[in-house]
Amino acid sequence: MSTKEKIITPIEDTVECVEALAKIVKENKLSKIKISTEVIDIVIEGECRPVPPVMPAMPPMGMPAMPAPAGSAPAASAKPVEEAKGNIITSPIVGTFYSSPAPEKPAYVKVGDSVNAGDVVCIIESMKLMNEINSEFSGKVAEIYVNNGEPVEFGQKLMRIE
Repeated sequence: MSTKEKIITPIEDTVECVEALAKIVKENKLSKIKISTEVIDIVIEGECRPVPPVMPAMPPMGMPAMPAPAGSAPAASAKPVEEAKGNIITSPIVGTFYSSPAPEKPAYVKVGDSVNAGDVVCIIESMKLMNEINSEFSGKVAEIYVNNGEPVEFGQKLMRIE
């Protein structure tokens, strides 16, 4: 065989090779694989999207998102009666709770303040974005469950409106 002759591979063999390489890329979550010979160049690129952050699993309904400190157990048993009165605003995302638009600014709401549906009641910072949380209810702020700067989970109670 002279050096100028090219080896011809049946297309079926090439397709099988490409499929096998694609499987390797997918199973190993590779971004790219490149095979080069004198006859053929094969480049297979995997999914090149950024990996989303892992979100914690949502707790079952009725379970607290974060365990309560041992010292607050007696108070927790008295709250279900209170919670029956009013509406609960919960966190729509995971992030950090802020009661005011800036550290030097006053809080959006305090216990005893009146709010209307649509009013901003707090901010939750998530992935460097400040998300204003609006009240879904009109009434009086009866209780705020989270302190300024505390982390919150999806579905965690933020405040109660009566």
